[in-house]
Amino acid sequence: MGIGRATVRVPGVCGELVQGMLGPNHFLVTCPIDFYSRVTVDIFEGTAGVSAPPNCSKSVEAVHATLAHLGQTGAAATLTISNSIPRGKGMGSSSADVTGAIAATSLALGQQLSPRVIGELALLVEPSDGVMFPGIALFDHREGSITEEIGPPPPMEIVAVDFGGTVDTLEFNKIDHNDAWHSIESVTQQALDLVRQGILEGTPTLVGQGASISAKAGQHILEKPQLPRVLDFVESVGAVGVCVAHSGTIIGVLLDAQERRGKSTFRKAREAFADAEMVHHFRLMSGGVQVV
Repeated sequence: MGIGRATVRVPGVCGELVQGMLGPNHFLVTCPIDFYSRVTVDIFEGTAGVSAPPNCSKSVEAVHATLAHLGQTGAAATLTISNSIPRGKGMGSSSADVTGAIAATSLALGQQLSPRVIGELALLVEPSDGVMFPGIALFDHREGSITEEIGPPPPMEIVAVDFGGTVDTLEFNKIDHNDAWHSIESVTQQALDLVRQGILEGTPTLVGQGASISAKAGQHILEKPQLPRVLDFVESVGAVGVCVAHSGTIIGVLLDAQERRGKSTFRKAREAFADAEMVHHFRLMSGGVQVV
């Protein structure tokens, strides 16, 4: 017998606008884009367990964690996911799935969890990109010790370029990079200050400046050999900056959407980076779970 059903969609990301450590805390500033995971959860009476497609073990774990949090461990669930966000690139595919699984499970049971609680449950499964928070947010993606909803995204577009390869985020986060992160802490603070000011003022140029500082500093943690080439492209087309997946492969060219040059920059990027594995055109979006 059916108890409830809910469908949500959750955005992926184009890396992070800023990532690093401030004191003992890891953090990132989210970079949500219009590229979504769609998740449906059906809850029904029956033998407890979660039915799901193959290769969804993290999302299944998220459903179990949510059922336990809500005191419904005896319920059965069916999980359905539609997600074309590339994996292993730093585009938040797994975080979108896990966040969607948590949100859809709670909604199917007639309860709406806050972004903070969704984040806490997501971190029981794996480090999370913080896409459960609305707008642009600062989030401790490992421990959840700090969160800050900074504000709505300025009008920005992103031409995302990937030159191949993948990074296993779980394995990356198992390595102790703390000394390396601390060595760039003053630069990270400068980047964060610029991005926060840009979001609060709605100024894409400041966001681009801060994100570029963080991207360059991140070379010290995980080098992207093609980043200097993309930075030259940024300058040649008059973009406002660059963002990266600090623990992934994707690189984003940041544009002021008010200048309406997204499509032309996308075409130029496809020509300039003919050797790229993929080139995409996105909008910077507000994060958060959307009920479908």
